Amino acid sequence: MSFFSVAIGKEMLRFTAAHFIAFRGFREPLHGHTYQAQVTVSGPVGPDGYVVDFLVLKKVAEEECAQLHFRTLLPRESDCLTIEERDGAVRIDCEDGSAFLLPQQDVRLLPIVHTSSEEIARYLVARLRERLQHHRGGIQTIEVLIEDIPGQTAMCREEF
Repeated sequence: MSFFSVAIGKEMLRFTAAHFIAFRGFREPLHGHTYQAQVTVSGPVGPDGYVVDFLVLKKVAEEECAQLHFRTLLPRESDCLTIEERDGAVRIDCEDGSAFLLPQQDVRLLPIVHTSSEEIARYLVARLRERLQHHRGGIQTIEVLIEDIPGQTAMCREEF
């Protein structure tokens, strides 16, 4: 029995974003990365000859990465940041007493606890799963690899 996977990636799936990791008792400085993503879907080849059409996968993945590009990524579910949206701005109050005020259009609030590469990968897997429902075909797994600096990657893989 054959098993297939198709992948699109790094060169075409880039986004530059600012973030900081914060957890109880720790906050790193605000900084940025030029992230590169790779998306792999696997499963049997369907009657159309595809696991999933490359053009569909590429379009969806590029659109999701574009939503993160040139944004400050913030974890909506943080247990140590207070995030408030008001009057076109996002205010972030940190446990250490520091605060940020950013224009709302420059921020992407994500349904995650930390803006780590691991959680960004999991977020993208969830978005791709949602967006590929109508193109499912034989997709069995979705994997997203995030590289935040060359040679440093995080990966999330889930059953479809």
